[in-house]
Amino acid sequence: MHSPRPNILYIHSHDTGRYVQPYGHAIPTPNIQRLAEEGVLFRKAFCGAPTCSPSRASLLTGQCAHCSGMLGLAHRGFALYDYTQHIIHTLRKEGYHSVLIGEEHLAKDRNAISYDQVVGVEGFQSKVVAPAAVQMLTGGLVQPFFLSVGFFETHRAFMKPSSARDAKYALPPATLPDTPETRRDIGAFKASAWDLDWGIGAVLDALEAAGLAENTLVICTTDHGIAFPRMKGHLTDHGIGVMLIMRGPGGFLGGRVIDALVSQIDIFPTICDLLAIERPLWLQGTSLIPLLRGAIEQIHDAIFAEVTYHAAYEPLRAVRSQRWKYIRRFDHHLGPVLPNCDDSPSKDVLLAHGWKERPRPLEQLYDLIFDPNEASNMANDLSVAVVLEELRTRLETWMRSTNDPLLHGPVPAPPGAELNDPDQMSATYPTRFV
Repeated sequence: MHSPRPNILYIHSHDTGRYVQPYGHAIPTPNIQRLAEEGVLFRKAFCGAPTCSPSRASLLTGQCAHCSGMLGLAHRGFALYDYTQHIIHTLRKEGYHSVLIGEEHLAKDRNAISYDQVVGVEGFQSKVVAPAAVQMLTGGLVQPFFLSVGFFETHRAFMKPSSARDAKYALPPATLPDTPETRRDIGAFKASAWDLDWGIGAVLDALEAAGLAENTLVICTTDHGIAFPRMKGHLTDHGIGVMLIMRGPGGFLGGRVIDALVSQIDIFPTICDLLAIERPLWLQGTSLIPLLRGAIEQIHDAIFAEVTYHAAYEPLRAVRSQRWKYIRRFDHHLGPVLPNCDDSPSKDVLLAHGWKERPRPLEQLYDLIFDPNEASNMANDLSVAVVLEELRTRLETWMRSTNDPLLHGPVPAPPGAELNDPDQMSATYPTRFV
């Protein structure tokens, strides 16, 4: 028997960006493709922060990372200011039963989030998480439920090597040169994406077999861009662009594609709108429901994103409109902060050609119509000085309205946080504790 309120399946991955089949990439993910053809795909969806815990915090609390308190990685000592702002606590008041299976990356102790049930699994790979989720769905899960199913894939280290075929014929991401090393690297990513897709397919099949699919809102997404140089951890679209596919009650059906700018902070208010419940006061996003109904064409004229800490301190803020992207850094480190880039064969290629010595600009401005790859910085181009000033003002206004701690100088890490030095080459180098 169906619950009168829709169930919610939040199914999510690590470091996948938009590198899946329904976004046009040559990466076979047939189950994610099927979900897109049955639901709604958001072509211009973005995370609030292109690093693991801050991104997830933005989605699950409905506010920017610096407002939630998650300025760095949970396993390195960062935390939410208030775990009762997690969406499960709002849903619990409406009778929802919450279950966590696999990855969530919001607390060192997963029990601190206070799910009604945390399923113990050995590792977060799809081969472990998917069977646990299938068992939960087919075993009579209490309804209505909020079920979080988190996969380790496609995080590094990739569990399978590239196939010989992919090493020959794969195309590396647009941020990288086409070399045997980068081809093998993206080939290994494709193998990981295949495992992710298998896991997602198994869970969706179980949802169908249990007779729950019709009354379940599926939210399929990832935390940020893929773990390749100048992608994950960066505020270009390569870092903040994410897959977002939703299927289920409320109009999330029909194989539709929506091109409006949306942010993951919009998901929490969308659920409130769908359930016709009061929005918590801290929410900063906007419901997607009017987009689905065709009442409006845009809910944002711009979205915002941020980085404060990853493995090392690297304070960055950005504003993105349909046409323009402005990125500002707030530190004095001149070169790339290499600990914030996952070690990989692709990283080795760039390091071998002097990446460490390449300077980072204080400001970046990109015309996303003529430069969608964000390769030509126009911040010093006088012909667009008015645009630059407008976006500077827009970013500062957002920072002030959200009381961004960067407005008051360098942001300290919490006591006990584990950090790398920005000058180090890798997050695997010795760390220090605050």
